[in-house]
Amino acid sequence: MSCHPERSEGTTLRRFAVLSVTLGAVLGGSALSAQPSRAARLTERAIQTRDIVYFLRQPETHAFDLYHDFTQTREGADKYVNVVRAGSRVSNPSAFILDTGEKLTTRLLKGDQVTRAGLDIGEPVKPETEVVVIPFPAVAKGHSLRLRIAETYTDSARYRVEGDELIWDRSFGRPTNAVVLPDGWYLTHSAVPATVSLTADGRVRLDFVNPRLDEISVLIVARRRTGR
Repeated sequence: MSCHPERSEGTTLRRFAVLSVTLGAVLGGSALSAQPSRAARLTERAIQTRDIVYFLRQPETHAFDLYHDFTQTREGADKYVNVVRAGSRVSNPSAFILDTGEKLTTRLLKGDQVTRAGLDIGEPVKPETEVVVIPFPAVAKGHSLRLRIAETYTDSARYRVEGDELIWDRSFGRPTNAVVLPDGWYLTHSAVPATVSLTADGRVRLDFVNPRLDEISVLIVARRRTGR
């Protein structure tokens, strides 16, 4: 039996072309149409309008202060709802509009208070659920508001002392996150790469960038400085 490589190659190419057209039709139709719209994909998370800075108190307290900034551009939006992470306790919430300096009121709701307020928090409301609600003037069409929100949290499971070491073990979902160690502590380990610097008052600061759409599990270990 004779063999014709040219004919065999041509047949293969024609079959590949038909297959390519078929796949293109599928991808161009149902598969691609199932993809989220461009507007849906370009959310606040994608354009990185959110950032947060943690200021750790002495680890024996399990407490840390923080502020987080974000820009609201959605027309008609008139409140910010922050769901407190399970296992944490929140206190001293405050907020203001960075554009104008206007101070905003804050409300701390728990359990069925969240349900009665008609808030959609994106998850089931449990008796232990806590949310911080911050009303602000409704965003007008074509305008935006830049907000800064400050809170104090206590979380003995994720921020603690083990022996003579400070342990910070917390996941970050925002694009930019920073942690400032308490006065008198120096960094020994970080499970996630970070930019390390010193603040004006000599505290160690770690800046993390999360380009992914999921969370990064940040584990920081530090020791107390001696000879001070």
